Amino acid sequence: MPPLAVTKRLTLAAVAGALAAACSPLTLFATLSPKDPAARAAQGVPYGPGPRQTLDVYGPRGGGGQAPVAVFFYGGSWDSGRRQDYNWVGRALASRGFVAIVADYRLYPEVRYPAFLEDGALAVKWAVQHAREYGGDPDRIVLVGHSAGAYNAVMLGLDPRYLREAGVDPAKVKAVAGLAGPYDFLPLEGAITRRTFGEAADLPATQPLAHVGKTSPAAFLATGDADTVVYPRNTAALARKLREAGVPVEERHYPGVDHIRMILALSRPLRGRAPVLDEMTDFLRRHAS
Repeated sequence: MPPLAVTKRLTLAAVAGALAAACSPLTLFATLSPKDPAARAAQGVPYGPGPRQTLDVYGPRGGGGQAPVAVFFYGGSWDSGRRQDYNWVGRALASRGFVAIVADYRLYPEVRYPAFLEDGALAVKWAVQHAREYGGDPDRIVLVGHSAGAYNAVMLGLDPRYLREAGVDPAKVKAVAGLAGPYDFLPLEGAITRRTFGEAADLPATQPLAHVGKTSPAAFLATGDADTVVYPRNTAALARKLREAGVPVEERHYPGVDHIRMILALSRPLRGRAPVLDEMTDFLRRHAS
């Protein structure tokens, strides 16, 4: 193997290890990691008046239009994260035939629940209004998220009031995908959930499980059995509730995968660790057709 290839592989391994240990050098990973090809990208597009109400767009190469549209929300405990550090996620989704949107949203301490959901709904509204400009179909929207972003994506799909208040027909969301998401975390025992949700007037309504119904969108729910940040029971509980309601759901538990490696499995150099990208996008395409 040429020395440069060895260096690149070792560098990526070091970045992945740092991510698993500290969850912080995402900018380094986003800069160094090999990425999937994408076309017709737009960067820093506003979907609202605030500085964090912006998004990036990635389109499939050679796409002829009418592609399904995936809106991705990153994690970060609702207090950190930026869309630029997830360019590789947008490109990965685009490589599987989606027009991919990676959206920023307001964070704690600027806001608490439910403001980040209201931002997410505005990002979906932008996707519906502008999808055709990038070769996407505004009637075939799917929502994807990891960790806190999985909560955002799933809540927007299950609780239709946020989309309705933003002027979006909830029926346009055909499916959701949650990776290592918190869906069942009452009582509020941790500092992160207490500060983010503790002022909610109706705490049970903050839980995705409370909004499951027969008309809920199809859901791909995945977790790693080594996740000690958001326990796999969250995925199991929501999947069970959806199945009981007759909603199509695909539940995946990946052996040896922890919280950070769940999202890193979408990246080009690390997706061989678990088939998250292929299984998720296959499910989303089927239900967005």
